[in-house]
Amino acid sequence: MPESTRSLRFSSFILLVILVGSTLFSIWFYRLATTPVKLPVMPYEFSIEPGNSLRNIAQQLTDANILPNAWSFILLAHMTGYNASLKAGEYALTQNLSPLDLLEYLAQGRTKQHAITFLEGWTFSQFRKALDEHPAIRHESDKLSDAKLLKLIGANEPDTEGIFFPDTYFFTKNSSDLTILKRAYHAMQRHLEIEWLARQKSLPLKNSYEGLILASIIEKETGRDSERTRIAGVFINRLRHSMKLQTDPTVIYGMGDKFDGNLRKIDLQTDHAYNTYTRSGLPPTPIAMPGLASIRAAFNPAATDELYFVARGDGTSHFSSTLEEHNRAVMKYQKKRQ
Repeated sequence: MPESTRSLRFSSFILLVILVGSTLFSIWFYRLATTPVKLPVMPYEFSIEPGNSLRNIAQQLTDANILPNAWSFILLAHMTGYNASLKAGEYALTQNLSPLDLLEYLAQGRTKQHAITFLEGWTFSQFRKALDEHPAIRHESDKLSDAKLLKLIGANEPDTEGIFFPDTYFFTKNSSDLTILKRAYHAMQRHLEIEWLARQKSLPLKNSYEGLILASIIEKETGRDSERTRIAGVFINRLRHSMKLQTDPTVIYGMGDKFDGNLRKIDLQTDHAYNTYTRSGLPPTPIAMPGLASIRAAFNPAATDELYFVARGDGTSHFSSTLEEHNRAVMKYQKKRQ
């Protein structure tokens, strides 16, 4: 056999071996990359620190038995172009993932989300307490004055009370409390802007901030959605008639720590900026964080001639158009509670 023929056959054999080998390797690697790896526990939580290299991340996940080996993950990252895209953060895996799925998961930065909930009717002090006690939040505003805080979040309001929207906010670990404050503030601004544009005309409210003040009073006066617009109607009527609002929640708010749970006659007679029994008009600031239902009620109150309401003691109120009727209702329901 000529030497050239022998050499050609050998080359063809080597090429065939390489082709078969590469095909087998590709099949094996594909299965390795796309076969889910069983998590040690579920959910499985882990963190990738900022600045960690691809090699360190791969080794960390291999040591945790999330990956079959480090080198295949590194190769896969380079093949897919994700090698420089893995995001640092805190992760919580809730299902078995293949190395390829995990790579995409980390490249997308689908980090674990923490949550904090601010309730309707909370005061700013309750709001701050929730922020300060949350272990996943980075505290940057706890020593700031209210004036400095308002400036940092871009607020033009004179006070921090009531200007943050009560809702559940999701965030990643070590997010700044300032970021959450900004989100809650701007959420309230968006709602106020929308509802103010859709308000009834000729309301005795100069601007949306006065509407926010009224909404906060409505929030503290009732927990019944069905009564919010009616209560709003009473307060709007009293403002139109230049009558004092005479609402207990504002007095209680103004008393601060002096309030012991029992509102006395002397408390209603003691003048301060939030005493709507001694002063006309709205108090200077909101008294709590109103929810969207109370904001909508303040801007679109029920059409009514009612000027009074008193709690029945069962969570509902009795509404009256005259003082005589109101006094009879007060006697009836106060006596029932005694």
